[in-house]
Amino acid sequence: MKLYFQGMDEDLVYGVKELEAQLGFQSDPAGLPVEVVCLPQDAGQLRVSLNGGKGRIEYVEKIHFFRALGLLVEQAKTSEAFDLLERPNFDYNGTMLDASRNAVMRVDAIKQMLRYMAVMGLNGLMMYTEDTYEVPELPYFGYMRGRYTAEELRECDDYAALFGIEMIPCIQTLGHLFHALKWLYAEPLRDHPDIVLPGAPATYEFLEQSIRAAAAPFRSKRIHIGMDEAFQVGLGRYLRDNGFRDRFEVMNEHVERVMEITGKLGLEPMIWSDMYFNLLSNDVQGGLYNMEADFSTENMAKIPDGLRFVYWNYWGTDENAYKEVFDKHRLLGSEPLFAGGIHMWNLMAPNHGKTWSSMHPALRAAKRSGLREVFATAWGDNGNEANHFVILPGLQLFAEYGYHDGEVTDEHLQKRLAACTGLDLFGPLEALKGMDEVPEVHEGNYYGANPSKFLLWQDPLIGLFDKHVEGMEGTLPDYYAGLAEKWRGYREGEGSGLTEPFAAMFAFYEKLAAALSVKSTLGVTIKRLYDAGDRDGLRRIADETLPELRCRVEELRVAHRELWLGTYKPFGWEVLDIRYGGVLSRAASARDRLLDYVNGRVSQLEELEAERLVFNQNNVFGTLDVNGLYHQIATAGSLSM
Repeated sequence: MKLYFQGMDEDLVYGVKELEAQLGFQSDPAGLPVEVVCLPQDAGQLRVSLNGGKGRIEYVEKIHFFRALGLLVEQAKTSEAFDLLERPNFDYNGTMLDASRNAVMRVDAIKQMLRYMAVMGLNGLMMYTEDTYEVPELPYFGYMRGRYTAEELRECDDYAALFGIEMIPCIQTLGHLFHALKWLYAEPLRDHPDIVLPGAPATYEFLEQSIRAAAAPFRSKRIHIGMDEAFQVGLGRYLRDNGFRDRFEVMNEHVERVMEITGKLGLEPMIWSDMYFNLLSNDVQGGLYNMEADFSTENMAKIPDGLRFVYWNYWGTDENAYKEVFDKHRLLGSEPLFAGGIHMWNLMAPNHGKTWSSMHPALRAAKRSGLREVFATAWGDNGNEANHFVILPGLQLFAEYGYHDGEVTDEHLQKRLAACTGLDLFGPLEALKGMDEVPEVHEGNYYGANPSKFLLWQDPLIGLFDKHVEGMEGTLPDYYAGLAEKWRGYREGEGSGLTEPFAAMFAFYEKLAAALSVKSTLGVTIKRLYDAGDRDGLRRIADETLPELRCRVEELRVAHRELWLGTYKPFGWEVLDIRYGGVLSRAASARDRLLDYVNGRVSQLEELEAERLVFNQNNVFGTLDVNGLYHQIATAGSLSM
């Protein structure tokens, strides 16, 4: 398709050029004429039309032009005449990508994400950086963690500006600072291992250095300064030095000191809101968003002025409950921002079922409540095993709630995501939920079962999750073998034209499913054969199954590494290399142990004598509605003490 833009502002030219390949068009004077009209600021709409062989785009904000461009290209492929009008529901709508849980996205990958966001019409991006950015005065801040240089962040901000996307620095200034505080230089700054010491002069010198460095590369004067989940603030070194004080007062004093810094730097801060709900409920256990919190006028007057509060909720399914919490936030003195979640954390594959069940009602409630700012978080907790590009269907969901007045159906999302990326991705990416939504997991996987993670990382002789897959030896291996064929068929068939990282992504999931087709119930089989005294069966496991498993896991490791290095910096991959190395090494040890037993060198295997119990560190709602983190999965012992 060739397009000839008439009246287009020079400020749009470079962004248009960047999107030509993605959208499949060329700018050419011989192409379809498209009149571009910038409307007054109060117009509040974007419009795209085609009639009589002439196109027209009307827009207010730069980001609206790029969404309209995507709509024009999409519609012009199938229709000779159309007239589409959209009124944006949100002033700020985008995503926050975690760059602090081992995976630090490469600059070129951030640019690729920005291009997709531009055509979706999403105008906000935060890179969540606890310590993964450069602070000149602090050489150990982010040391060997893949931290961004100021030049890299500035390059990303410049690129985002081409499309009218606001990049907002997103850091921490209270808790979640373990990696920044673990070095000797930070000893005077620690209240707890991951919480800074309120009131200490050294703390505010440190925070001024980190805030200044975080904000400097960006155009935006807004900054997200974190402060969530610091439930033990004031109860560590602070308690020893000062005695017990009302922690609501401690929090307010700290916030005020940090706001003095942001004020001096001309910045407009926002924080996560959970700590105020927590402290006003006197909940030291870390409860979230207790609606009985004391939001009296007296308490509200004690909170420093000038803050914006971000309400985060990744699990709620009640639209009215969301609206009630939005209204409660308004008592804090400003309009809240809403942060939802696209579930990819603590997982090998995305849980789109939970994203759908929670974010549809959340975004409906945000529109009903008149919220003007929303964004989708994409955390990478516990190793960032899933790749951030799996979130694209969820980003499209946020985009369509931002512009589309009708029902946001999967069919609508499928068409829009294909138009925005130039690839048929919605169905395959949405289907990846099947890696965890296996038989015996509740439909939709609301409880966050992660069998593709715990069945991969658990030990073949000490299977802490084996009790949950007993009786599935005839179904689960075949289920995963079918998924391996499905991902291979997509990659080699209709998805054979995939660009990166998607070709590498489906190669990774093919190898993961293939490995799980061998390993998913292997521990159950080994235990059954041992209990039955079937030495011949155990020998076959040792001589055939375990060597095959090692081959498949090694192929999986290589595929995962290729996917990782195409999206992220190499720092952090060592964590997953260690995990894969553990699987390979323990498979070798399992073979040695089985052969020792079947050859009579030992009379019993104590690991297999032990009774299998359900994994009850988390709530168990059904046979497989259970999940675990790596250190819980790999051993009942300790990996670090």
